[in-house]
Amino acid sequence: MLIFVLVFHVVYVASTDDPLCRIQEKFDLQGLYKKGDIILGGIFEVSFKTIVPDLSFRFKPEKWNCESLDFSVFQWALTMVFAIEEINRDRTILPNITLGYRLFDNCMRLQVALRAATTLITGMDEVLTESDCKGPPPVVAIIGDPLSSHSIAISRILGLFHLPMVSYYATCSCLSNKLQYPSFFRTVPSDAFQVQAMVQLIKHYGWSWVGIIATNDDYGQNAAKSFQEEMNKFGCVAFIENLPIVSEGAKILQIVNTIKHSTAKVIVLFSTTVEATPLVKEIIGQNITGRQWIASEAWSTSPVLAREEYFSSFGGTLGIAVRKGNIPGLKNFLLQVTPHPVSRQNLATRFWERMFDCKFKDTTSMENTSALFDVKYCTGSEDIRNKETAYTDVSDSRASYNIYKGVYALAHSLNKLASCENGKGPFENNSCASITNVQPWQLMHYLKSINFTTHLGERVAFDENGDALAIYDIVNWQQGSGGRAEIKSVGVYDKAAITGKELLLNEGAIFWNFPSGTVPESVCSNSCPPGTRKANRKGEPVCCFDCILCTDGEISTDVDSTECFKCHPDFWSNPERNRCVMKQIEFLSYEETMGIILAASAIFGSCLSFGVLIVFVYNRHTPVVKANNSELSFLLLVSLSLCFLCSLCFIGQPSQLNCLLRHIIFGVSFVLCISCILVKTVVVIVAFKATLPGNNMMKWFGVAQQRFTVFLFTVIQSIICIIWLITAPPAPSRNTKHQNAKIILECDIGSVTGFSFLLGYIGLLSLVCFVLAFLARNLPDTFNEAKFITFSMLIFCAVWLSFIPAYISSPGKYTVAVEIFAILASSFGLLMAIFAPKCYIILLKPEKNTKKVLMSR
Repeated sequence: MLIFVLVFHVVYVASTDDPLCRIQEKFDLQGLYKKGDIILGGIFEVSFKTIVPDLSFRFKPEKWNCESLDFSVFQWALTMVFAIEEINRDRTILPNITLGYRLFDNCMRLQVALRAATTLITGMDEVLTESDCKGPPPVVAIIGDPLSSHSIAISRILGLFHLPMVSYYATCSCLSNKLQYPSFFRTVPSDAFQVQAMVQLIKHYGWSWVGIIATNDDYGQNAAKSFQEEMNKFGCVAFIENLPIVSEGAKILQIVNTIKHSTAKVIVLFSTTVEATPLVKEIIGQNITGRQWIASEAWSTSPVLAREEYFSSFGGTLGIAVRKGNIPGLKNFLLQVTPHPVSRQNLATRFWERMFDCKFKDTTSMENTSALFDVKYCTGSEDIRNKETAYTDVSDSRASYNIYKGVYALAHSLNKLASCENGKGPFENNSCASITNVQPWQLMHYLKSINFTTHLGERVAFDENGDALAIYDIVNWQQGSGGRAEIKSVGVYDKAAITGKELLLNEGAIFWNFPSGTVPESVCSNSCPPGTRKANRKGEPVCCFDCILCTDGEISTDVDSTECFKCHPDFWSNPERNRCVMKQIEFLSYEETMGIILAASAIFGSCLSFGVLIVFVYNRHTPVVKANNSELSFLLLVSLSLCFLCSLCFIGQPSQLNCLLRHIIFGVSFVLCISCILVKTVVVIVAFKATLPGNNMMKWFGVAQQRFTVFLFTVIQSIICIIWLITAPPAPSRNTKHQNAKIILECDIGSVTGFSFLLGYIGLLSLVCFVLAFLARNLPDTFNEAKFITFSMLIFCAVWLSFIPAYISSPGKYTVAVEIFAILASSFGLLMAIFAPKCYIILLKPEKNTKKVLMSR
């Protein structure tokens, strides 16, 4: 915090009756003055070049000399004069009260601005008597200062005296702090609103990668900080650079180098015209194009920068501009200004000399003119109407309009103060303030609650922070006729509008200074389309990311999704990963080729078995059939037909009945088949033993015993199946785990133990049968059926042993196909190995189907 110790007066006593106060130091300031009942002060940045005096203090420092008068800003100063004159003529506002003014030039220097402010507070009189301490202060309020850094310093002083200061261009959001700046008001919106307008504009066009350049002062730094905070809510800041107040070539080159190497195509510049000019010139010098500039209100409407020679780099600039207003009668007033070389109107004199490039004799006499031989003298009668300058151009009255509103706000506040009725006043004991002795703090009370509408129809009021209603023009730098740069309004930002409708743009009227002529893109990474997710790059801002395709089974439906979402178990992601689609239902059906082939094979095998059965029944009295135990052969052929047919239960969509039958029929029919073969094997062995002398085994293993044995083995398998069905029966299930993109309809076996017992029992019988047949393989040729049984059981066991790994490794419907193949292969193996030789003799070699031939072998 700056602490100012102000010492203005040295008091001495001339006599006991006439105390005097003499000003210790008088500041030589340039300004305009008019006497009135109530004086309003003003501070303007009329000059933009200052000669700094020698501050070595070896002698008394000279005054600060201001040079290079700015015509447009002098127009601002006269706008205040115009408003005061207009109010004085208006009988409805402050009747019988004349407003005066005292305006000073701050020369764009804080040191000069502070001198101006303190002079306005203390007055201009060199000697003050006691009577001068009565009545209103030298000024009751100040219009200005336009610079935020100046306003911060001045407001700290004015706040001590409760003297209102109404700025027309100081936009720093820090000035909204009423604890630090209690007497500060402004008719220009705060940077907080300007930042909101910029952010809305940037969001509107989807720019998420933006650079920031801000002057290294309170205005730039506070605005940049606020903007960065808002920008980080939806985008990223590519870089932040501080623009020096005093031009530094090395720093300017560094900023330009950052712009050249940054991928950000949109750059926001918070600066005034003076600070921005060196940067603009360097950018033009290096021919940097292809950037979309977003201008703050301090330079967005600057005719100094919006020039034809700068258009290649800065054409198409979008800016936030203070609301423009038309002030009737202002131009005529400006054309009537006259100089007063020997009065306190020295600012008007300087303006006249600059406008007509001449000197008044009274001013040149005060200077060393020994070297001036060809001086052009001013007469004061020069015709200003013949000059076309920024001074007379009122087509873009923005700051002027804010000054106009500020003066009227003070006038309306004074008018309310003057209209107060005794006993109904706002002060202690319901008292009113005296308009002839008004104090600044009393004016403050009315100013805080002022609310009126100008004759232009615009409402003027201050919020609790002393800020004006936030409304901006959106301007665009375009090329006019003859290549001349023009600043055109293309939209409005109104903070008071309905939410979502604050920003209104005329899209068709905007000029984009890009080869495509369309809205540019400014993103660190392009948006991730649906079907992908964002993956932030390590060490880079969140706006810089890679787009990662969602994994199988996951999707994203939004642009720039941060995560992918899993599909429902019955759904799967499409190839684009942006939609969940129903998984493909898979089961072994009768319509597909593999199902048709397997079903045809099963039917063919069953028919073949029945065909062999018919042959055997037809030839049941022949020796070959009788010698091979015809009853067991018939039963074996029936069971083989069932084995073939049970495979049909494995084809088609699984159902509750289907799942129950397929393993039951499979288990029982195969046990019946193996039981018959096992009994046939035992019969062969017993029959061989019965031919030995003294052996009577056949009576213990006759037909009845054979039938019972087959029945017993089959009943045991049936019991296993019944227990399985009762405890954990097989049921249809939807397998979504084995294959991600498919739902496999299958039969869940229910109990692994039950299924294991079923297969284990078949395997046990097969193993016993194979061992017995293998041991009986060398019996006499008359009983050579054991050789065929051995071969058939070898095929059977080989098929089912190879089935186990193939079953485990086969996916989806192929698991069922492997099981069906094993059933068919083993069934064909048994049928062919056991019955093919017999059918060969019966059908093709009937001459060998005789008892004689059979016995001879």
